[in-house]
Amino acid sequence: MGAIANLFGYLLNFLYNIFNNYGIAIIVFSVILRIILIPVTISQQKSIKKNEKMQEKMKDIQRKYKNNPEKLNQETIDLYKREKLNPFSGCLSSILQIIIILSVFWLVSKPLTYMKKVDTNIINGYIEEIKNEEGKASAYPEIQVIQKKASTDENVNINMEFLGLDLSKVPNQNMGDITVYIIPVLYIITSFVSIKITNGKKKKNKTLQIEEKTSENKANVEDGNNENGESLEAMQEMNNTMMYMVPIMSISIAFIAPLGLALYWLVSNILIIIERLIIDKIFNKEEEKNA
Repeated sequence: MGAIANLFGYLLNFLYNIFNNYGIAIIVFSVILRIILIPVTISQQKSIKKNEKMQEKMKDIQRKYKNNPEKLNQETIDLYKREKLNPFSGCLSSILQIIIILSVFWLVSKPLTYMKKVDTNIINGYIEEIKNEEGKASAYPEIQVIQKKASTDENVNINMEFLGLDLSKVPNQNMGDITVYIIPVLYIITSFVSIKITNGKKKKNKTLQIEEKTSENKANVEDGNNENGESLEAMQEMNNTMMYMVPIMSISIAFIAPLGLALYWLVSNILIIIERLIIDKIFNKEEEKNA
């Protein structure tokens, strides 16, 4: 993570030197990173679309080989091969997102190390000095160094004022300051907008498939075996739970991390929503054309 955070730091510092503002640099950094990740996003959306279409074939295989687990597994593997779909593509995308999240977290937590490339001895000297003065260590010592020593040493000075907000502040350490909640609250709103868009698409797909699902459930009941339907419902519930858990976890981190991280997540969320709407529109036009 440190190596990626260090690489990101070069880009963020380059942008900071252009704009001389940490907030603007983070916004532009977020845009550039999303542009770089567009191929991954498109690939992920294609996999989702492909997986949705493949579910009907999966149901047929499950019905046909419900009493033969070995044959069911083999046919499932063969289906993925024929459709050229990697069953772990979603996991790989999630892992990539986690790596980026952790790397950016390290970057905004230690901007002197990863962004400004300040000598470690200088940083540690200031940290020790502040620790002796305050009598306790900070959760984000480099942020504290910027707050305490920026006025006396240009090397550790980063302009973190953005639209009247101090991006060096940590919400749970400044609970009396109402301004620290602005960015996290906006992040929460955009997170649930993203969830709403995703759920809206799922409801639409569910409506289109409702008649087929009803007849399938009837067939399962007649066979005395409704395990397949119950299994699909359980998986759907699990996916819905995870959809809410990820932003909730991110929100929790946003309240205990410097505001620079919440700003990055907020901008990324807005860009992801725009990307999703545009990509889905393009895919839908392609499907209509092919139909």
